[in-house]
Amino acid sequence: MDYRQLGRSGLNVSPLCLGGNVFGWTADERTSFAILDAWVEAGFNFIDTADVYSRWAPGHQGGESETVIGRWLKQGGRRDKVVLASKVGFDMGEGRGGLSPRWIVQAVHDSLKRLQTDHIDLYQAHKDDFDTPLEETLEAFSKLIQAGKVRAIGASNYGADRLKQALAVSQRLGLPRYESLQPLYNLYDRSGFEADLRALCLEEDVGVISFYALAAGFLSGKYRSAEDASKSPRGANTVKKYLNERGLKILAALDEAAQRTGQPASRVAIAWVMAQPGITAPIASASTTAQLHELVQASALKLDRETMALLDGASAGA
Repeated sequence: MDYRQLGRSGLNVSPLCLGGNVFGWTADERTSFAILDAWVEAGFNFIDTADVYSRWAPGHQGGESETVIGRWLKQGGRRDKVVLASKVGFDMGEGRGGLSPRWIVQAVHDSLKRLQTDHIDLYQAHKDDFDTPLEETLEAFSKLIQAGKVRAIGASNYGADRLKQALAVSQRLGLPRYESLQPLYNLYDRSGFEADLRALCLEEDVGVISFYALAAGFLSGKYRSAEDASKSPRGANTVKKYLNERGLKILAALDEAAQRTGQPASRVAIAWVMAQPGITAPIASASTTAQLHELVQASALKLDRETMALLDGASAGA
């Protein structure tokens, strides 16, 4: 396995990260355990979750994913084989959320309890909190690192200006810095990262673990109409925004690339992200072991220049 350094964190991660958003939601506990087992057995070590997963699902309150992962870890012999990432900051209801020191302390305690571990390898600010000074948030994270509860910190959904400000605050005050960024990035969603975040991350040596590598499954090619999307919880909630002229053009290019390479569209889409400058490890999730197999195979796929150009051309412009 070609492990990669995540920023300057000292964490060595597999070139693909397993997204935990589906655990306890579209993947029940038994299936989640099988997926996690297969992931580690294939030589991968990077797993990403968040306290808010999967609060959006009917009857859920958040913490379901962390709870499943914690029960998996409790079986023993696995904690030292994984780099475990989680996040704080999204609304958990009843005034719980944001990046205030008070909430960060409570949230990490809750996450550690659900995960049944004494530390989180990468603890990330899930989204920016403009109501809390960056200094206060970074000082709170620093105390968690000093206490051994967190090894490194990262940011998710930060714009370039705010990430740059946060890095400057860390340098000025001698505080731990965000060693990773988790932006939305895939063949469809390109401009947000490519416009200015990529250059900043390359300049500052910030690792990038982009999410939605398959655009919530759209880039696998299984959703080609509103009817297709309505058959899946993820499709009904997320995929419909991709069902437009540009999205279908990208699917057509993926179909052609799949024919050229002899590989499924999902593998091609992930391989495209993995080949992009500045990307450390894209995040992709799997609700079945068959889908996990696709992720494992995608990690070994190298696209030739012509195929990359085909996909670049079809997806350019947004």
